[in-house]
Amino acid sequence: MSRAPSRGLTVLILAGQREGRPDAFANAMGVAFKALAPVAGQAMALHPLAAVAACPAVGSIVISINAGSGLEDLPEVAALRASGRLKVVASRPNLVDSVLEAVANVSFPVLITTADTVLLSPEAISEIDDAARAGGADVAVALARREDVLAAHPEGQKRFYRFADGAYSNCNSYWIRARSALAPAELFRSGGQFVKHPARVVGALGIAGLFELVRFRFGLGTLEQGCRRLSKRFELKIVPAVLSDGAVAIDVDHERSLKVAEAVIAARREANAATPARLAAC
Repeated sequence: MSRAPSRGLTVLILAGQREGRPDAFANAMGVAFKALAPVAGQAMALHPLAAVAACPAVGSIVISINAGSGLEDLPEVAALRASGRLKVVASRPNLVDSVLEAVANVSFPVLITTADTVLLSPEAISEIDDAARAGGADVAVALARREDVLAAHPEGQKRFYRFADGAYSNCNSYWIRARSALAPAELFRSGGQFVKHPARVVGALGIAGLFELVRFRFGLGTLEQGCRRLSKRFELKIVPAVLSDGAVAIDVDHERSLKVAEAVIAARREANAATPARLAAC
């Protein structure tokens, strides 16, 4: 079966880890790199890669990972590389430089996601792309509502961004219209987990970040209002892409989240296996 024509969306999967700083989860799983840790019977990075490869909106794919990781030896990766659709590039010492290096010679728009976003789906990728294009975004940030995350699994996430119109979780996926819109990447030079380390907002945005932190802590303003303030700060149109599938917000960082993700994957596989039987009974 041939793939539908792509919209030309490039996807970058960030799979690297800091040199000289062993990853606790990778160590616990007995692998050198977190992206190669087994999740539901296959290497972590293969889960988002499969979703990306199956999405009709996606053209080319780039994976950024430490040189010598061995990712290229996996049959699924080798097959996509042989087709010319996938490029594997060596990650740099920090997140921002890894992104800039990986997208140096690709076409935009680019969707940036991470290897531990194992519950990403082709449908979610299309939702992000649709929301970004419909909103005329320079940058789109994928989010999921608290109620949808917990519906996917009651232990899906512990922390959420609070706004006046609800609580949301980050889905580790960012849509970038053009190379000139990469300025917000500086927010992630020291890491992007603002729920765990809110002082990073202040460091990235200065005094404006202090006010954003107060609004965040007390749930002042809606999500749309927050995005408009950030848009004004960066002189870019930043829009939220709120996904219908809350499972996308469940990333794998430790044993608890691994068990949660594997439970969701198992439920999906069971549902998919049951579908042909239901159709045959009709």
